[in-house]
Amino acid sequence: MFRLIRSILLAAVGATALTAQSHAADPAYCAQYARLALHELAVNQSIPGCFRGYDLRWNPNYGQHYGWCLGVSREQAASERDYRRARIDDCRARAGM
Repeated sequence: MFRLIRSILLAAVGATALTAQSHAADPAYCAQYARLALHELAVNQSIPGCFRGYDLRWNPNYGQHYGWCLGVSREQAASERDYRRARIDDCRARAGM
């Protein structure tokens, strides 16, 4: 009986660890995410009337973007990236670019 309970517990722990790992963004993805965040900041700053100042989303700190990405799911990082892209597209449209 002890072996059965132990096996079930080990399987549950393993499944939980695997699930957590599968939802976290990986380092290579986060490196690309951080590089893109800096590029998007530069684009945002280059559009007249678009840049509203530095904050967590629009900042020149690669490490901050990279570290944040490592702590969230790939889907959350993609959502943040998509938000920045939409903001840039809106700014370009307003600026007539």
